[in-house]
Amino acid sequence: MPSAAPVSSTETGFADLSPRHIAVHLLTGHIGAEIEAPDLSRPLSPEVVDEIRAALLKWKVVFFRDQPLTHAEHVALASAFGAPTIGHPVFGFDEGYPQVYSIGRDRFATRHTGEPLIRPWTGWHTDVTAAVNPPAASILRGVTIPPYGGDTFWTNLAVAYEALSPTLRGFVDTLRGIHAFAPPEGQAGTADFKEKNRRRPLVSEHPLVRVIPETGERVLFVSPSFLKSITGLTPRESQQLLDLLFEHITRPEFTVRFRWRPGSIAFWDNRTTAHLAPRDIYALDFDRQLYRITLKGDVPVGVDGRPSAIIEGEPLEAFTAGTA
Repeated sequence: MPSAAPVSSTETGFADLSPRHIAVHLLTGHIGAEIEAPDLSRPLSPEVVDEIRAALLKWKVVFFRDQPLTHAEHVALASAFGAPTIGHPVFGFDEGYPQVYSIGRDRFATRHTGEPLIRPWTGWHTDVTAAVNPPAASILRGVTIPPYGGDTFWTNLAVAYEALSPTLRGFVDTLRGIHAFAPPEGQAGTADFKEKNRRRPLVSEHPLVRVIPETGERVLFVSPSFLKSITGLTPRESQQLLDLLFEHITRPEFTVRFRWRPGSIAFWDNRTTAHLAPRDIYALDFDRQLYRITLKGDVPVGVDGRPSAIIEGEPLEAFTAGTA
């Protein structure tokens, strides 16, 4: 199959969108927009859904303020944009709402022990890339927010790809990598972590560069927390190239930083971004509680037309009563 030609973000047509039902306020040159929209707790018109979706495709992550939602309203909002999955395929969901995953301050305390090895890219990730079809998008809402600290970062993986040299782009276009859940470097998994991964193993091989169907953009699909090795390279070659790519995608000019408030919502394209949860909250005595819903995604396809492959596990399907 012939390879797809790269498409820049200015060639997709979305740069010319003039929304009529929402207001879009850009936050950086490459990623992030704050959207003024109708009450998200009520059903959205098709026109509003289309305009939010277009802004998401262009700016990769969009934010809403002063939209306090219940779990049920959060599920309804997510369902307007796709099919919600189970909260998390390995680590479960919030009681009574199988589509909702709790992002609590201390959720990692029961998963990992020891001191992590901190690198510039430690903690950066794209959600659930161990699945053969990672979520298409994630919608995260803030409920309990500290008075300071706890900001989240996102980075634009399409711009990061475009910023590579043509020679390196040509090389990474041909590569694939293994994604799996594992403890952070320097830490060990708890018995609970090991048991949950044994019950629902997820390991997949993805292209390092995926092509986004709606836009034709090429995206540097590297998730530092989950991408473990590059297929076909020696361990040293693999690690050196991954270190270079991980550092590259977290360059500040590709990123946006979001200050949470109660009732804030972040909605990101999980195919074209990676994000970083805060570590400063562990030095503070404040609670922090957010809730996330992910939308069912398709199987990534590389520049050569080859789809991702399952090594262990099953695809991440839309939630039904039988999947809880």
